[in-house]
Amino acid sequence: MASPALISDTDQWKTLQAHVGAIHKTHLRDLMTDADRCKAMTAEFEGVFLDYSRQQATTETVDKLFKLAETAKLKEKIDKMFKGEKINTTENRSVLHVALRAPRDAVINSDGVNVVPEVWAVKDKIKQFSETFRSGSWVGATGKPLTNVVSVGIGGSFLGPLFVHTALQTDPEAAECAKGRQLRFLANVDPVDVARSIKDLDPATTLVVVVSKTFTTAETMLNARTIKEWIVSALGPQAVSKHMIAVSTNLKLVKEFGIDPNNAFAFWDWVGGRYSVCSAVGVLPLSLQYGFPIVQKFLEGASSIDNHFHTSSFEKNIPVLLGLLSVWNVSFLGYPARAILPYSQALEKLAPHIQQLSMESNGKGVSIDGVRLPYEAGEIDFGEPGTNGQHSFYQLIHQGRVIPCDFIGVIKSQQPVYLKGETVSNHDELMSNFFAQPDALAYGKTPEQLQSEKVPENLISHKTFQGNRPSLSFLLSSLSAYEIGQLLSIYEHRIAVQGFIWGINSFDQWGVELGKSLASTVRKQLHASRMEGKPVEGFNPSSASLLTRFLAVKPSTPYDTTVLPKV
Repeated sequence: MASPALISDTDQWKTLQAHVGAIHKTHLRDLMTDADRCKAMTAEFEGVFLDYSRQQATTETVDKLFKLAETAKLKEKIDKMFKGEKINTTENRSVLHVALRAPRDAVINSDGVNVVPEVWAVKDKIKQFSETFRSGSWVGATGKPLTNVVSVGIGGSFLGPLFVHTALQTDPEAAECAKGRQLRFLANVDPVDVARSIKDLDPATTLVVVVSKTFTTAETMLNARTIKEWIVSALGPQAVSKHMIAVSTNLKLVKEFGIDPNNAFAFWDWVGGRYSVCSAVGVLPLSLQYGFPIVQKFLEGASSIDNHFHTSSFEKNIPVLLGLLSVWNVSFLGYPARAILPYSQALEKLAPHIQQLSMESNGKGVSIDGVRLPYEAGEIDFGEPGTNGQHSFYQLIHQGRVIPCDFIGVIKSQQPVYLKGETVSNHDELMSNFFAQPDALAYGKTPEQLQSEKVPENLISHKTFQGNRPSLSFLLSSLSAYEIGQLLSIYEHRIAVQGFIWGINSFDQWGVELGKSLASTVRKQLHASRMEGKPVEGFNPSSASLLTRFLAVKPSTPYDTTVLPKV
């Protein structure tokens, strides 16, 4: 039986490979003189403006990418996702994070059942609970209203909600709704993270949200038991039902833990963890902090891009354009990384979230049919807000490796500041860099320019910038909950497009499992050595040596008593 075809076997892929030579003969400083090209290489939707004219591409390149998308049956794959077909074939699951923010009257099926009503049932329950909580009607074991929330979860149960929370903190409307409240996240099993998450909090005014689909995730459940002990030691065992709630589908384990199953909020196996911020995973803690109406605006923003992605022609479809350009940069131009550079401190947690979203989704070495890929898939994502990044890693981007960049700017600052007598406002100073950096990367600086500026000969090579370094620019009208939702959805669908073109499964994550299984073996050894004095056995010489060295030092926390953080 013949092996399933790979996209790299198609004429369209080979045509793009042949086209690379023509692109290498061009330079962005020349391409940018073509006004028609610059105008053509833009797209806009609901105040989100995309300029991709600084990509190492021509309109001919883009046309060839559209033909590749047609060959890869991109439209058909997008439709299958929205129809609830089980496109996550290795886990036999639908991929329906779009259903989490769909309008109440939408119809999106999984296994022949419209899932939208059950999604809204959970959202209605969150709305009711958050209103009770925020009104002060829900009180803790001492009768005090609860104003602090600690959300315990890891991976997708943490990074997405943290990104949205950080972005909302300085939005005026959201900040007003959050007055007098704190939301913190506990993800790392490192006890330092536990200490930081409860520092200066009073258990009597704190609600804990435990986020674990199965209620078995090792790190999350150890952290949950630790926070439970913190509450019980201060308020007594009966306090758990008033101070802890859950996001889970395993009601049996939720009840055994001591949480009232009525205070458990469901989500579904057709939602991957890294795509779950729009489920109870994110909606619940964010609603407790900001109120459900703010969170609903975030969901509506994401839904607007879902509709744009599903219905717009590829020529003006922002996620499709972005996904195709990423495939071009990675698989044809050979650029393995991407820098995400938001010129907004509110978006400081965007890059960490996209790291997981992108690299866990597309970090694959085989096709969806299990065939080893002869080309690279996935991108190495990293980033930092401007202008901080300029004083960190931009040196490498300007004069070292070529790394395509996403510049994200906002027209209206969440927190405008202007000092009388200054040349520009603080936001305009920030945006001056947003506009300048893409041109600096594209144009560079030639030895001839440096000579005309009378730069000493011995410094010319050091001060030469090759330019021709690709980037694209987003310009958002503002950064309210709605736009934050739009930005999230754009990146989610961009990643899906890449996976659909590469022919991989962007919705499983088997690579996460191997380390977990090996950690279980180490955990058993540590327990046996600590509690029974057993020697280290069954490991390779390197691991055995490291474990022996680790166990030789008496632990600072004795195993025969409970010790909580002292910070």
